[in-house]
Amino acid sequence: MIGYLDICLRLIIWFLLTADFSVPNIIIGVCVALILPRTSTTAAVLKDWLHVFWEIIVAIPKAYAEALEMFVRPHKHEDVTLERVKANRTPGLIFLDIFLITFTPKTIVLRYRDDGWYEVHWVRRRRRK
Repeated sequence: MIGYLDICLRLIIWFLLTADFSVPNIIIGVCVALILPRTSTTAAVLKDWLHVFWEIIVAIPKAYAEALEMFVRPHKHEDVTLERVKANRTPGLIFLDIFLITFTPKTIVLRYRDDGWYEVHWVRRRRRK
């Protein structure tokens, strides 16, 4: 089941990059998704995938609210923080975590570090004390 989720994630990324749903492009996308190498990391648990998908669904209204808030009350302060990658994450789940952080207007992942941390840039209304 998890292998299918990885292939689906790769196909979704392919379609987002190409923005083409023609039959030849779908065939190419499936081939690319199957040919890309897989890592030998621990298999993701279906529960982790479902949790991340739920977080993405919840992030959509949050992103609109943050955009509206930034429009109404400008945010002039910036911070860069380190956030720990959750334990036993596969590359697909790490990608979705980065997508989730970057999806909202106030945050963006600047870098994923090999030691298991994300560098996250935040835009805030005022500096944290």
